[in-house]
Amino acid sequence: MASATIDQAKFEALFGKILSEIGGAASLLVAYVGDRLGLYRAMVAAGPATSDAIAARAGIDARYMREWLSANAAAGYVEFDEANQTFTLSPEAELIFAADGDPRCLQGFIQALKSVYDDEEKSTEAIRTGTGVPWGDRSAGCFCGTDRFFRPGYAMNLVESWIPALNGVREKLEAGAKVADIGCGHASSTMLMAKAFPNSQFHGFDFHAPSIEAARAKAGAEGVGNASFEVASAKTYPGDGYDLVCIFDALHDMGDPAGAATHIRESLAPGGSFMVVEPLAGDRLSDNLHVLGQIFYSVSTLVCVPASKAQEVGRSLGAQAGEAQLSAVLREGGFTDIRRAAQTETNMVLEARV
Repeated sequence: MASATIDQAKFEALFGKILSEIGGAASLLVAYVGDRLGLYRAMVAAGPATSDAIAARAGIDARYMREWLSANAAAGYVEFDEANQTFTLSPEAELIFAADGDPRCLQGFIQALKSVYDDEEKSTEAIRTGTGVPWGDRSAGCFCGTDRFFRPGYAMNLVESWIPALNGVREKLEAGAKVADIGCGHASSTMLMAKAFPNSQFHGFDFHAPSIEAARAKAGAEGVGNASFEVASAKTYPGDGYDLVCIFDALHDMGDPAGAATHIRESLAPGGSFMVVEPLAGDRLSDNLHVLGQIFYSVSTLVCVPASKAQEVGRSLGAQAGEAQLSAVLREGGFTDIRRAAQTETNMVLEARV
């Protein structure tokens, strides 16, 4: 029993919110299963159709298909016509559930979130003990889902708006520059830049060996010859004279981001730039009390902070560090000219120079 008299209206509002989010959690798992089995794509191909017809097109047991479609209809993900007993994926829902590669498709985010559930026991133990969870100990879905989620946003913004917002960087890349992509993961960001600027050389580094193997395979399959990949950390990657160094959505995951910033500064050519892409956040907790803050803080609790704590220093900036904290880290690394060059609804882009 509650120890104090409750406000019934506040209780009912919160109870309703939690009930809705429990329904959402269940429905997202159903959506993840549908993505894996190609069921939304089958719906696109079928148009308005009965569950039996969609099952036949998808090659799925008809009884399972009926239940899966019913769950989606109850969630409001698909439309159900009672008179004709047909199910339809609207054009809007197609973008969200079946348009892989489009920045409006959320299946990559759902896949990454599902991996967080897979790793719950590791996260719980880390929180209990104050230790960390090494990035390499995460389930495989974390790496694939993270890349799949971020890739469309990078494709929409990186070449067309973020790089042009940096001081003189686009011109250098067009002429021929040397670039390092730190924490490159499966190399979506590296590959986008390498394809857009064939006169430049791109070097992707990540401390997670399986991700580097995936990056090399991707570059080979797509015939990108001006990108190379190597296992190395942000504080130890080789080379100097870089005209541009980039970190995409990873600085806050590092154990020693200030140490990384120092090494990056030392590796830059005179007049070089450091581009830091981070989740958009205000500098105060009260600035971030909205649905994106709810998502970012939750994932940060279970993934980002444990990743940082598993490394030396373990600064644990978190995914909602904000511009002031990030700028302070960059200043510790020796950067003196720091500005917000661009932003989207979910990311901020900082440019740091000496």
